[in-house]
Amino acid sequence: MQPLASAAIDRRTGLPPFWLPMLAGLPVVLCMAVMALPVLGNGNAFAYRALYLSAFMLWSLPLAWLQRALWQRLPWWLLALALLLVTYLMSLATNGLGLALGYWAGWEAAQPFSVIMLLRGRGLDGCWLALVAFCAIHAVVNAYAALRDAQVRQTSALALARDAQLHALRLQLQPHFLFNTLNAISALVAAQRAGEARQMLSRLGDFLRAVLDGGQAHEVELAEELALTETYLAIEKARLGERLQLEWNIGPDLLDARVPHLLLQPLVENAIRHGIAPRRQPGRLQIVLQREQDQLLIAIDNDGAAGATAAAAQRPALGLNNTSARLQQLYPGAHRLSAQPRADGGYSVRIALPWRRMTAPEALP
Repeated sequence: MQPLASAAIDRRTGLPPFWLPMLAGLPVVLCMAVMALPVLGNGNAFAYRALYLSAFMLWSLPLAWLQRALWQRLPWWLLALALLLVTYLMSLATNGLGLALGYWAGWEAAQPFSVIMLLRGRGLDGCWLALVAFCAIHAVVNAYAALRDAQVRQTSALALARDAQLHALRLQLQPHFLFNTLNAISALVAAQRAGEARQMLSRLGDFLRAVLDGGQAHEVELAEELALTETYLAIEKARLGERLQLEWNIGPDLLDARVPHLLLQPLVENAIRHGIAPRRQPGRLQIVLQREQDQLLIAIDNDGAAGATAAAAQRPALGLNNTSARLQQLYPGAHRLSAQPRADGGYSVRIALPWRRMTAPEALP
């Protein structure tokens, strides 16, 4: 099936190239040739075998054209009946030709011609079964080609949807984050803290460059995702100061793990925006990444604002909804995500992803 995997499908008919079923029918030709070997020394018998082999090769051309023409126009059962009838008529014609040549060449004793002789003549079953086998192979090739074409189109549509979603995610994380960061820079300038303002501007530039110029890959190394998240946290740390207490817990040998691009940053941003930023006292943000057998476990916990209502704590954030949808597309049935408020007013997010190392040939386009 390797040629079929790379053969172009005709978009108008949804069928593979004409040469492909002909190529797939070569095993039938080989079988008929092998069946002729035992009678190689018998002149008359071998001549009949050669005749029916040649007839099969000639009949396969119009038969393939007819099957392609009727492929999507008839129900499968009606197409099967039509092909059985056509192949039987072809076999009758071949058998009649064999009888005529036999009489002419003296292969058969001269006898009055009858329909019974035509129907019971040698080679009918062999030629008919060979033509039926060719039709079956042709049907398998067409069905497999249609399946491959549907898979390619589905994969292409899914890739386009992922690209649109990643682009939308990049646009979503900018407005309020930029507003808060620029306000913080403006406050630093007003307070005549130019050095800190320049440092914050530099970090903001690094972060935006990483987000906007991060390519179109949907999965990256965990090390790259951590670097992006740390750049974002450095900006928030400069803005919030001691009110943001960070705690990292990263297991060994995890930096080349494969994770979705922009997975951590939206979740961390939600934790700061809805949990720590409204607090007057310092709040703790804890990020834990560990490997457990064939899974990568991610845990994000944050303290909540004092007096936050239960309804506000349970209201899902945009970044969390976006993350859930992306994980469902990237790892359908192979991931877990849970997010729930804690009894102390904080919030916890738990994610489990398939454990895979990031290598260039396996990276998602």
